Amino acid sequence: MSYHLIDVVQRLGRPRILVLGDLILDRYIWGDADRISQEAPVILLCEQRQENRLGGAANVANMLRGLEAEVTMAGVVGADADGQLIRQDLQAIGVDCAGLISDPARPTTLKQRYLGRVQHRHPHQMLRVDREVRTPLDADVTQALLESILPRVPEHQCVLISDYAKGVCTPEVLSRLIAASRDADVPVIVDPACSADYRHYSAATAITPNRLETSRATRRAIETPEDAIEAGRALCRQLKLKHVFVTLDSDGIVLVRPNGPAELFPTRKREVYDITGAGDMVLAAIGIGAAAGVAPADLARLANIAGGLEVEQIGVVAISRKEILADLASGGRTSNDKICSADELQQQVAARKQARQRVVFTNGCFDLLHVGHVTSLEQAAREGDCLIVALNSDESVRRLNKAAGRPLFSQKHRATMLAALEAVDYVVVFNEPTPHLLLSHLKPDLLVKGGTYCPEEIVGREVVESYGGQVKALGVVPGVSTTEILRQLRSPADSPTVPISNEPSMRKAG
Repeated sequence: MSYHLIDVVQRLGRPRILVLGDLILDRYIWGDADRISQEAPVILLCEQRQENRLGGAANVANMLRGLEAEVTMAGVVGADADGQLIRQDLQAIGVDCAGLISDPARPTTLKQRYLGRVQHRHPHQMLRVDREVRTPLDADVTQALLESILPRVPEHQCVLISDYAKGVCTPEVLSRLIAASRDADVPVIVDPACSADYRHYSAATAITPNRLETSRATRRAIETPEDAIEAGRALCRQLKLKHVFVTLDSDGIVLVRPNGPAELFPTRKREVYDITGAGDMVLAAIGIGAAAGVAPADLARLANIAGGLEVEQIGVVAISRKEILADLASGGRTSNDKICSADELQQQVAARKQARQRVVFTNGCFDLLHVGHVTSLEQAAREGDCLIVALNSDESVRRLNKAAGRPLFSQKHRATMLAALEAVDYVVVFNEPTPHLLLSHLKPDLLVKGGTYCPEEIVGREVVESYGGQVKALGVVPGVSTTEILRQLRSPADSPTVPISNEPSMRKAG
């Protein structure tokens, strides 16, 4: 499935997306927290630095830019320094702020987080202080906002609504934007507020509530994926939605349709450092996929990967396509996943190269896997970020004039053994006499070969060097070869006992 998702990500293009919602400025204050106040039993934070990041709907726009979408921002900020800072930061990353209105009657929403570190260890959030108002926009500001965005809806391939219940997503704004989007055949994806009246999202394409939001909206406990499916179906029916994505934190994402089958897409286990911004990342991933016409099931899979990468970060960090591609290429694969076709491998290598990873290639028959092979493959893996092993097919081995009865093991069994090695990232079977065709398609950074070769003797050297790649001979483990092992196995009575390792013989003298 990762091969398919890599193709999905590579075909996203650069769609234009309209984001409407509550813009927030996230301010982080970092410092050391290894002292207790003498005035009261409280931790003292010795401030070292401050950092401002885009939050709320502004962060969704930021996430979309990280995913290489073109973005129009719509919403309201205060006529204050923080509002100006949000506008400048959005413009600096290439966001069109034509739909961003300044309202002197309300402050820019600010979330100020204090993060402390003790003895240079991992920092932890100690306190958050918010400045905000939640009153709905007044009539004049509402009119100005709608006039700035409604005529431009047809210019976009998707509309995202990021509702944080700070007053921007009023019933009038939502109903008119959703109606205009439906008229223009533009999908609308909503990340709902926890305290919202979900009827205001009626006729949107989809919503992305989390476990708690789904529970509150449907007044039922969401303890299992089955609970989420039932709640999602209720929301589809009540709100006339095409689908609902219920995010279930570590359990993954449930995709629910009004009548069709529901699906659970489990997430991979990750180190969770900070859940801040994960919902925004999920909305951005679903939004850019929907704008590109990606199927709902793949939207859920893509959102799982993007959201998972986000929770591995401290604070709000935009995740790039390169990071998603690298994660798809390297993360959570079983031995069976490592064995792939040449076409699938080409997609994987393209993703690795986009992530600026060094690709190493080796090839051989690997008919009887032994310590010499394992040592050579481990050495090869240390030369780069991923190791491809191209395996001669059964027919190819027979054509290479090997001794009668070779190969001993079928290509399926040989590939399975290689894929089980931690050093190996990919196994591909080739039927040609040489790996030239694979090398010309994959263009690895380094071609290596174990054995008694010098670089000039390595088959495929001229192909790799023609595009600027490198070639390296790895040498051999003394006293170990498939031919010698087979000779001993086939003629034990006629052969002296020869240790097939680098360790001294432990046999006692007779």
